[in-house]
Amino acid sequence: MIEADVPAWAAIVVVALAVIGSALSLLGAVGLVRLKTFYERVHAPTLGATLGMALVLLASIVWFTTVERRFMPRELLIGLFLTVTTPVTLILLARAALFRDRTEGAKDTPRKG
Repeated sequence: MIEADVPAWAAIVVVALAVIGSALSLLGAVGLVRLKTFYERVHAPTLGATLGMALVLLASIVWFTTVERRFMPRELLIGLFLTVTTPVTLILLARAALFRDRTEGAKDTPRKG
């Protein structure tokens, strides 16, 4: 185990960011379970996961920058990748479901805009 000299302010910031970020991700997961239709369900985890991921990565940036005493950019690359891929996945899933529902003539299908 590596011993790290971390100031108390940094530990408090890291814990606060990690707890809030994980709570937002949990809220998105609860929304996935509680909401009724696919079109409602697809938004909750996407929004919760994106903001939750950003806060957890920010906590990681603060922690490793404080411990290593230099800026650690790898978390920015992870955040960039997840920020780009999450909305694209949401759009692809929603369009595929919309196409399927319109093809099958489902009654709860959103109308064309």
